[in-house]
Amino acid sequence: MNTPNEATQTAAPSLAVFLRQNMREYGILIALVVIMIFFQIITGGVLFRPVNLTNLVLQNSFVVIMALGMLLVIVAGHIDLSVGSIVAIIGAVAAVMMVNYKIDPWTTSLVCLILGGVIGAAQGYWIAYHHIPAFIVTLAGMLVFRGMTLWLLGGMNIGPFPAEFQKLSTGFLPDLVSLPELPLLGSLHSTSILLTLAIPALLVYLSWRSRKLNESHGIEVEPFAFFVTQNAVLVAVMVFLGYQLSTYKGFPNILVIMGVLIAFYTFVTTRTTIGRRIYALGGNEKATRLSGINTDRLSFYTFINMGVLAGFAGLIVAARLNSSTPKAGNGFELDVIAACFIGGASTTGGVGKITGAVVGAFIMGVLNNGMSIMGLGIDFQQMVKGLVLLAAVVFDLYNKQKS
Repeated sequence: MNTPNEATQTAAPSLAVFLRQNMREYGILIALVVIMIFFQIITGGVLFRPVNLTNLVLQNSFVVIMALGMLLVIVAGHIDLSVGSIVAIIGAVAAVMMVNYKIDPWTTSLVCLILGGVIGAAQGYWIAYHHIPAFIVTLAGMLVFRGMTLWLLGGMNIGPFPAEFQKLSTGFLPDLVSLPELPLLGSLHSTSILLTLAIPALLVYLSWRSRKLNESHGIEVEPFAFFVTQNAVLVAVMVFLGYQLSTYKGFPNILVIMGVLIAFYTFVTTRTTIGRRIYALGGNEKATRLSGINTDRLSFYTFINMGVLAGFAGLIVAARLNSSTPKAGNGFELDVIAACFIGGASTTGGVGKITGAVVGAFIMGVLNNGMSIMGLGIDFQQMVKGLVLLAAVVFDLYNKQKS
């Protein structure tokens, strides 16, 4: 029978081994926390103010949404440089339909999402079935769709959009019950504070159930102390951020949509056959093909998915700006790709997580937001983001060499 000291000595190495094995995943999460704390201090507490947190969500929602699709493209061993131009062309089409032809927002949005899928399919066809490098095809697409945007808009801005459409990006959840002002807490948005309490509780329950299921099947799980600490920190952070948003206007509509999409793509990549096959495709395409999987069709699907999400991002950007501009989406592809690589996606494919891409997107967003609050110029911001991307790739290579 082990003494307490012997038990402690046995448990400590397992925790150390677990942290070493998952350094890539938890390292990037720690980096996000450190960056946020740094800017909270350096900006005198501005970063975590409710208004700024709301702006942070609104400003980065389209990057997060496109990063979900880009991660699958990168995991499959490809790249998509055209997403910024797809954002622009979809916004232009939406403007022409709603402003010039007075078509309702719902029909317009549906047509734009379908168009985004068609654009993704057109590019994916050449990449998947004719094996033309994705870099070349999507670079051509970037130029073609940017040119089409300039032609469609005639070099001018088109707007404004109907108020109903603007709510996609600038609207907030309705306040179902008017809560009285509470001591110490102040006035809270009832719907948002309810979600703030319910969502972390649901996530902890699902995490606990998943852990028990893995244990019952003999699958290795993280040390219990780490499990408890991880969930406690997650709940604390989510409740704090949710409370801050609830003291302002509540949860933005796009935050809820973004949360649903993150949950959906996390499920697809971790719990479905097609998700596992995409990872297998990026890990070893030849072996995946020899196992009987249609790798061409998988690649084709990833680009259709990317086109739809880029189209949705185009609608979000247009709704936020309340007009369609020829320069919409400029440089977005770089932010989206950087978010995936910063979040731990491998440059060679086969590796990457949805949560990592989301964390990477918010690292880019916090950097942009924090440096803007500090009054730093765009030139300095670009240099910092470039160095952060390089550091993330070097960190990835270092972990690979150690393993």
